[in-house]
Amino acid sequence: MRKVDMIITGGKALLMDEQSSQLENAAVAIDKGNIVAVGKREDITREYRAEKTMDAENSLIMPGLINCHTHAPMTCFRGIADDLELMDWLNNYIFPAEAKNVNQNLAYWGTMLACAEMIKSGTTTFKDMYIFEDETAHAAKEAGMRCLVGEVLFDFPSPNVKTPEEGLNYTRMLLEKWQDDPLVNIIVEPHALYTCSTALLTKAKKLADEFNAPVGIHLLENKAEREQLEEKFGKGAVSFLKDIGYLDDKFIAFHCVCLNDDDINLFAQYKCKIAHNPASNMKLASGIAPVPDMLKSGVTVGLGTDGCASNNNLDMIKDMSLAAKLHKVARLDPTVMDAQTVVRMATIEGAKVLGMENITGSLEVGKKADIIIIGLNKPHLTPLYNEYSHLVYAASGADVDTAIINGNVVMENRQLLTIDENEVMQKVREIALGIKESLKQ
Repeated sequence: MRKVDMIITGGKALLMDEQSSQLENAAVAIDKGNIVAVGKREDITREYRAEKTMDAENSLIMPGLINCHTHAPMTCFRGIADDLELMDWLNNYIFPAEAKNVNQNLAYWGTMLACAEMIKSGTTTFKDMYIFEDETAHAAKEAGMRCLVGEVLFDFPSPNVKTPEEGLNYTRMLLEKWQDDPLVNIIVEPHALYTCSTALLTKAKKLADEFNAPVGIHLLENKAEREQLEEKFGKGAVSFLKDIGYLDDKFIAFHCVCLNDDDINLFAQYKCKIAHNPASNMKLASGIAPVPDMLKSGVTVGLGTDGCASNNNLDMIKDMSLAAKLHKVARLDPTVMDAQTVVRMATIEGAKVLGMENITGSLEVGKKADIIIIGLNKPHLTPLYNEYSHLVYAASGADVDTAIINGNVVMENRQLLTIDENEVMQKVREIALGIKESLKQ
């Protein structure tokens, strides 16, 4: 028998491979952070013995969820400016609150709180854009989470940098510092076309190409942005991005509510990726992204929660439910965005968006062991006819019992093992006191 670090045994497994395979009475063998075998329990336990065995009886074994767009430290701003229009929310509340309050301490503890929330609701990988992202990287690393993080780039000063050039230099530092880290990956992230000059966009893309890194940007989040950019460029925003060389398979656009058919075709042609954020788009009344059309055209689309100031939580299972229901009611068609499609968007398709499909997003031999176990022996999950349906329409993040990232158990039986939950919540409560005072000024 081959000795391995861990075996998860006894549950039903959703592999999320290309065939969306399912295994009854399954087992997964894990060694040195990698999945080394997936199969029937009797076969795995006959061939392998483990230092640790996890009993997943009456549970669902599946890949960890992948949050393709968030602003982790914004947990500290959860609920400060609700029920507002996007530009009013951003320019009159969020940007001023950030200017007065965001520092390294907020970035670190806000990210730690986000990691706690994400792990407890089944997310094992997240893509982040914010300020002082080196602190976000350190927090994610300590929490044991896989991440793709990038410093937000603006034409104007941020709490971290005074000029666009400083922002680019900080991003270069991140790219060099975290190169080849097993958990932390870096993305180059100009904020949006309405906050970044063509010169900054060009330099950001050049930096990303130098390090073979992805580029991420907020794009066409609502109708007002689309009209503003058309007036600014004299053409559509996606055509402008094509002209400056942005469209390629490493380009990730967030939101894309106002993409038209020509835009979608360009995204498909250049293999660009999209992060869909249904909760944020609904809450800010930005509109409904044409995701069914994107998928039909072959565009890779993942799911994101956005930040806690515009969602107001990081529960990807809630966002799966919203994504499925939003498009059904928008199209008056109950067959669009079926449950299996949405679960794939939150797992393997999300991994493809982030360029991580070779290491995570599915339960396959050779990939990293990023796995969650969801307990099914609960009233609201009984009876069980279809696992995908339950995940999208009946489950919640609180049903995730155990989370494993890179082969390490970060939560077991709902207990976080890498984060002192109470300490983190207390630190953020202290930060929130200062934010409340600043809002009075």
